[in-house]
Amino acid sequence: MDVIITQLINNLIGQNNVADQVFILITKFGVPLMVLAVFVQWWGKRPREELRQTTIIAGLTFLFGLLIAQVILLFIHRIRPYDAGVSHLIIDKTIDWSFPSDHAIASLSIAFAFLLTGYRKHALVFFCAGALVCFSRIFVGMHYASDILGGAGVALVTAYLVNTFYPRGSKLDLWLVSWF
Repeated sequence: MDVIITQLINNLIGQNNVADQVFILITKFGVPLMVLAVFVQWWGKRPREELRQTTIIAGLTFLFGLLIAQVILLFIHRIRPYDAGVSHLIIDKTIDWSFPSDHAIASLSIAFAFLLTGYRKHALVFFCAGALVCFSRIFVGMHYASDILGGAGVALVTAYLVNTFYPRGSKLDLWLVSWF
């Protein structure tokens, strides 16, 4: 099923040159643009302290999620679908393993952080952006669909843990949210 879904999405390449170029741009710049969007939230007009706590939680979720991915990569060595002959790659190759998808972790950790802290409208926008990033990774031939699901799972668990254990109201928190 994983291979079938991966191939269904990846076989869309070459059908429309504009779509190919759009998804290449999304796969390259989607996560940095999402990080920039989180950064901009620091100066949002909502309850300032709460929104700043959310941006910190999103940043910590992003970083810890990617750290967890590096640990997983030590134990799971799944080859990329283009190396297995499952997909056609339309961007440059990478040297690391396929599972889990760092792009899925990065983009969805932001969305889950905003969702779990109660910013549902922000979360919806970030989920839409994250879904495009995740789809683009399969589209360009870089990941299996299950790599994306694995990344989503890591992002969700990490967001839950960071949201649960972030010390709201502590001296560290008050110091962090008072910057600028």
